[in-house]
Amino acid sequence: MLAIHEKDVPGVSVPGRVLHWVVSREQGLPSDGCTFCVMYVQPKQTVSPAHSHPDCEELIYVVSGSGHVYVDGEIVAVREGSAVLFSKDSVHMVRNSGDTEMKVACFFSEATNLTLYEFHPNVLFDEGVYR
Repeated sequence: MLAIHEKDVPGVSVPGRVLHWVVSREQGLPSDGCTFCVMYVQPKQTVSPAHSHPDCEELIYVVSGSGHVYVDGEIVAVREGSAVLFSKDSVHMVRNSGDTEMKVACFFSEATNLTLYEFHPNVLFDEGVYR
């Protein structure tokens, strides 16, 4: 398989979002070296719990919508066209602060999946500092 549409991959519902794993070992286009998913966050929802990726970097790109991103205790505004790089082990979350669905493209530098995430349930979005 050389090409696929994101909607051809079943969505995985997890707290605060739905993920379509377009490129991964398990679903979509097969890859052992990188991962890509499309994330949908509904209005006023927050990706939870906070998490990090001990084995890879993650680059997100906001395709549509707007919101805020929590990264290691700091909160920054994002909107369509914004890109954010989460380094290895950075604790992060995304919140849709807008009134429309937020669509985010998520690129991972290594093959990953939800079982490889490190979760931080004691980290709360609202305890971050707005920048």
